[in-house]
Amino acid sequence: MTTLVKNQKIYDEFIDFVAQGTSPESVTKFHFSEATKEEIEDLVERAKLGYLFQSEKNELEQFLVVEHLIRLAKARAHQYLKSVS
Repeated sequence: MTTLVKNQKIYDEFIDFVAQGTSPESVTKFHFSEATKEEIEDLVERAKLGYLFQSEKNELEQFLVVEHLIRLAKARAHQYLKSVS
């Protein structure tokens, strides 16, 4: 149950960002909260040591998917900003 709450928190941060309305500039500046960054850093460190439960591995994989989508959106926003300047 805890993992579901953590995953929801990660998705909620990004969903809230999008729901508030975005611009190419705001997309390029999006960052996760410090709390989320710390949680992910902890998971990555423990993954390197081989100390993750399956639910934590799933959580980390889901975060990586979200992070990849954000990187793609940032790259597209940068391209858009270059094309209009």
